[in-house]
Amino acid sequence: MDPLLLLLGSFFVFIAIRVPVAFALALSSLAVILQIELPFMSLINQMFTGINSFPLLAVPFFLILGRVMNDGGITERLLHVSNAWVGHIKGGLGHVNVMVSMLFAGLSGSAAADTAGVGGMLIPAMIKSGFGKEFTVAITAASSVLGVIIPPSVMMILYGAMGQVSVGALFLSGIVPGVMIGLTQMAYTYYLARKLNYPSMPRVPFPQKVITTLKAVPPLTIPFIILGGITFGIYTATEAASVALVLGLILVLVVYRNTPWRDLPAIFSDGVIAYSLPMFAVACACVMGWLIAYLDAPAMIADYMMGITTSYYGIYTMLVIFLLIIGTFLSPVASIIIFLPIIQAMGNAAGIHPLHLGIIVNLTLALGQITPPYGICLLIACQIGDLSMPKAFLATLPLLVLALGVIVLGIVFPNLFLFIPKALMPAAFL
Repeated sequence: MDPLLLLLGSFFVFIAIRVPVAFALALSSLAVILQIELPFMSLINQMFTGINSFPLLAVPFFLILGRVMNDGGITERLLHVSNAWVGHIKGGLGHVNVMVSMLFAGLSGSAAADTAGVGGMLIPAMIKSGFGKEFTVAITAASSVLGVIIPPSVMMILYGAMGQVSVGALFLSGIVPGVMIGLTQMAYTYYLARKLNYPSMPRVPFPQKVITTLKAVPPLTIPFIILGGITFGIYTATEAASVALVLGLILVLVVYRNTPWRDLPAIFSDGVIAYSLPMFAVACACVMGWLIAYLDAPAMIADYMMGITTSYYGIYTMLVIFLLIIGTFLSPVASIIIFLPIIQAMGNAAGIHPLHLGIIVNLTLALGQITPPYGICLLIACQIGDLSMPKAFLATLPLLVLALGVIVLGIVFPNLFLFIPKALMPAAFL
């Protein structure tokens, strides 16, 4: 049997019979290694090489920071700020849901953490105030996707580390599409609220808005410290993550005092577990990605694509469709590592700048977190809202289409996403 066919075919078979993704990756890779008689140590070496990356050290810092924010009451402060500024608009809590996700995204870098933290507070509140359960779950899941678009982003760290693309420039390129997707979600919320007469919150007096915002200024400065330090070369993305975590700990332990010191061991141990499990999947995915490159699949696929179309829009269309499909059953992290050689080969064939390719890939794969059967954010929101996945997905479809519209705009007008990194990090385009 052809090794590439064995590799991908066995992997999809394992996924179909519900073998955990990490083990499916390892077993299918091992089968090919044995078939083509590569040394067994190649499996171990590639697993180690894949995760022996300095930028990947940023991931646990951001994961722990998300936990610290949830336990330390910072998420609640962001909720009060959002309510003060947009709660009075028709469909108030829906707008608050989106806005707090945008603010939360600038701190945690994790969509799943956003869904759990924000959804745990807002889903029951929205349902109780009269919002439809389907819409409530849908807007919570869809807005949480901003957690991996608006910087910092764990996905972008991984993409930059594996694809040799500037993480700082990727962060900056995520600002515009993240804000655009958030605004389209708020516009849809307003439309639906007018149509279904969803309630709004009482208007907060302007002095109270200022006081509420000032109370949340310390955590809101963390994203600017992260981006500013990376942009001006003060520290790397990994060092920025550690600085952000230290600041977060100071806020919850010393300033706000919402988290007792005795809780720190539990927070750090949970962070280790939350980091180690996906890192095992990353290590296994690195082996498959290496085998795909070793078997010359990127060149074959690029030649095949060029035989169909050589146009910029044609290749981007096929790439987006491909990413949407694999995003339905693979996590964005596994998708990036496994298929990055193929993705970059397609980008090179179309003459796409690596940074623009990176932001489009991250945006498209992010949508996989709200598409079943994988759809981790949709799954978490469904569990909180006690709603079936099919009903929730139907309610999420309009928001999914709106996000795809933003991606299409970014493909047609690349500078829409790239003008900020071009202005602040021109070296990334040399």
